[in-house]
Amino acid sequence: MTKLRLAIVGAGPAGIYAADILLKAERKFEVAIDLFDQLPAPYGLVRYGVAPDHPRIKGIITALRDVLDRGDIRIFGNVHFGTDLTLDDLKQHYHAVIFATGAIRDADLDIPGTDAVGSYGAADFVSWYDGHPDFPREWPLEAESVGVVGNGNVALDVARLLAKHAEDLLPTEIPQNVFEGLQASPVTDVHVFGRRGPAQVKFTPLELRELGELRDVDMVVYDEDFDYDEASKSAIASNKQVMVIDRILQSWRQRPSVNNSGGQASRRLHLHFYAKPVELRKDADGRAAALVYERTRPDGEGGVVGTGELREVALQGLYRAVGYFGSPLPGVPFDKRHGVIPNREGQVLHKESNERVPGVYATGWIKRGPVGLIGHTKSDAMETISHLINDQGSWWDPADPSPDAIPALLAERGVAWTDLDGWHRLDEHEIALGEPLERARIKVVDRDEMVKISRGE
Repeated sequence: MTKLRLAIVGAGPAGIYAADILLKAERKFEVAIDLFDQLPAPYGLVRYGVAPDHPRIKGIITALRDVLDRGDIRIFGNVHFGTDLTLDDLKQHYHAVIFATGAIRDADLDIPGTDAVGSYGAADFVSWYDGHPDFPREWPLEAESVGVVGNGNVALDVARLLAKHAEDLLPTEIPQNVFEGLQASPVTDVHVFGRRGPAQVKFTPLELRELGELRDVDMVVYDEDFDYDEASKSAIASNKQVMVIDRILQSWRQRPSVNNSGGQASRRLHLHFYAKPVELRKDADGRAAALVYERTRPDGEGGVVGTGELREVALQGLYRAVGYFGSPLPGVPFDKRHGVIPNREGQVLHKESNERVPGVYATGWIKRGPVGLIGHTKSDAMETISHLINDQGSWWDPADPSPDAIPALLAERGVAWTDLDGWHRLDEHEIALGEPLERARIKVVDRDEMVKISRGE
């Protein structure tokens, strides 16, 4: 019977779902799967991209854990593709590879002034507060007034973490250095800017509702943003999610704190709709001083047009949450404009000729861009896997597909890789650190420490 030895690069939800779907699929060949990740721990953006106060979303880890704990997928963590292991290496030892490396860089906000001191990419901030081992331990939280540009869930996560009192994060798995940094923050006002109206936002009702439940934080919305046009009224009437979002926002309009008219909280979270960023003004020292935005208005079709009216909000920090962007991989085609691996339904294509690259596949955000939730990731993986199964004639012909070849290669190169047993050791260690303080866990942030604990050294 034919045997497929498959490498999957990326041990987040996209990679794990692809492995699970292939193992459960009807097929006429045996399968052996090795999962590689540059981080010592699995789960990708579920571990390093979801805010620590979102335990419901973290519940996805339970489902992913069940897949890995079956024992029919090998994991090699702390392995960097391109240096520790190359595409040529994979061709020597596997019949095919699926890249599931996601998108972790910030998309650009193309306005003057984003190079100011105090201007940050939201993705970097998320990596800091989630304890990503490859990001600095310190974060400069010095602004009393701070802005967040974007109207998606990441923008709301960033705004919520900035506005929330650090003590209220203690029951979560927030790393200790992050708790101490947020505790010392002098922030009083967080402003969220979106260029379209309340009926066109990209965040979910759950994320929005959580903002209004923050302790000692007043929600501030502005009456002028709720003079709806017919397209907005139609969206509210026909889409249940938009209807719920409108209901939440309308309830905030009834609070005494709205429009700054009498709130008692020590912090305020402002939502500015119809606000298109134009420039981040700097002071004489090159620091962020104010966001200039153009007031927009509905165009009658669900979009907006500029009004020419410029407004300014004083602030000392700005976070750009306008989307994630993929990173190129050595030897793999890459679309610089869209931040993805060029592909047709997961089959990777040569950029110039648009012809298929035999044996190379993609799934998840590196395939389709940073859109969609976990459900999309599953259907995405199914599409890629169906092609992989049907492409048997164009798989690679590896010189040494034996299971021992990769551990021997990594050992020869001095790579201190981590495996599934190692993740269990690290997981148990983090939970034990949190128990005396009645916390879910305390994440180990240092990469070397993660590797030592995982390897039992």
